[in-house]
Amino acid sequence: MTARSFNAMLFITIVVFLAGSCSRGPAKEAAEVSWETMEEILSEIVAPIFPNAVYDVTEFGAVGDGETLSTEAINAAIIACSEAGGGMVMIPEGDYLTGAIHLKSNVNLHLSEGVVLKFSRNPEDFLPMVFTRWEGVELFNYSPFVYAYEQQNVAITGQGTLDGQATSEHWWYWKGPWSRATWEIVPENQVEARDRLIEMAENGLPVEERQFGAGHYLRPNFVQFYKCQNILMEGITIINSPMWVIHPVLSENITISNVSVISHGPNNDGCNPESSRNILIQDSYFDTGDDCIAIKSGRNADGRRLNVPSENIIVRRCTMRDGHGGVVMGSEISGSVRNVFAEDCIMDSPNLDRIIRIKTNSIRGGVIENIFVRNINVGRVRQAILHIDFDYEEGDAGAFTPLVRNIHLDNITSQSSDRAIFINAYERAPVTGVYIKDCTFNGVEKDNLINNVEDLVLENVTLNGEPMPGLSPE
Repeated sequence: MTARSFNAMLFITIVVFLAGSCSRGPAKEAAEVSWETMEEILSEIVAPIFPNAVYDVTEFGAVGDGETLSTEAINAAIIACSEAGGGMVMIPEGDYLTGAIHLKSNVNLHLSEGVVLKFSRNPEDFLPMVFTRWEGVELFNYSPFVYAYEQQNVAITGQGTLDGQATSEHWWYWKGPWSRATWEIVPENQVEARDRLIEMAENGLPVEERQFGAGHYLRPNFVQFYKCQNILMEGITIINSPMWVIHPVLSENITISNVSVISHGPNNDGCNPESSRNILIQDSYFDTGDDCIAIKSGRNADGRRLNVPSENIIVRRCTMRDGHGGVVMGSEISGSVRNVFAEDCIMDSPNLDRIIRIKTNSIRGGVIENIFVRNINVGRVRQAILHIDFDYEEGDAGAFTPLVRNIHLDNITSQSSDRAIFINAYERAPVTGVYIKDCTFNGVEKDNLINNVEDLVLENVTLNGEPMPGLSPE
């Protein structure tokens, strides 16, 4: 057996093992899932604890002058800490320039108050390539800025800032003409490589042959935990990401607390749990160029190949400002999502498009079920409080009809929106079980749009001061 064949076999074995571990046991029936289920999930989410040892990155050669590239020093401190049994890798006050940081088991990367960790604008500082997932498809590409692969007990904490230094002239223009400012800066962009990657996955090309990186313009994610367990992010601020900001993949037992994400570039989703389970996102702030929180599980053939859902996700006491959606499921959702709980959040901005958003189509497929939302204070939102769309992107052009069921909205108050409810499903696959209770929707400009819903239940719901009128298709 050649080394390449052995590596491929090892890779497949790991994926199969992770798929089993990330989807332990049979899923509960929808009728068995309730707000009490959230308490059961919370009891299973435990933040990692680290030894007291402290490793100061300046003792390994890091320089906080904002100009000296400190990649080797920071990674050397991480390796030393992990190999010695773990502890805190501490970055003291200062501005530090770095390339890719690779976290190791039992390491808490701690940014002291006054730290700005600036990530290089030179793509070569994020090579060699690593095994990663890009818009729901596995490949080898630039390393995410902060990356952990098959590690346990990892954290990023402190009062400092991670600055991706992305702008229209750096990283963001790789998207292509995403804004007027980039119309003249688009000769080098991701369009060709993105199409080729999706084609590779649809054709079943082995992941080890999906080699991208230099010359392909697929932007790296900011923070990615891949096949990791016991993750903590706490206290930090993250700004100016190339694309997706916080991206756990095939990971488990994740706590994200008191984190601020402010990043307005293309595809700048704040947090993207993907094919991961037992996740708590709390007391955090999202002001983004795309969805604030978008839950995913792989795209099309690649998502179905791994077939690992995202499940048991809790979002509480968070604030969402700008974004395409507040709490979102999709569109890379082919592995399904279940058991999502959102409560006690504030969502308010003239540049926030939707509050609860589900985006899918018959190329994605998958099942989205058991979505519970309560006690949401909505100020302004552009489009709708509940927005479910089966015609996202490619629309009804595939053989994998999505299923969406068991959606609960309780005690949501809004002050300004285009619509309260927008549901556009297929006649052959209506959304089933939508329960809206004790909600007040004010400042609504248009009638609700309801296409293909079964078991829509309204209880004590008012629209512009009046009981919610009967809902009929437009």
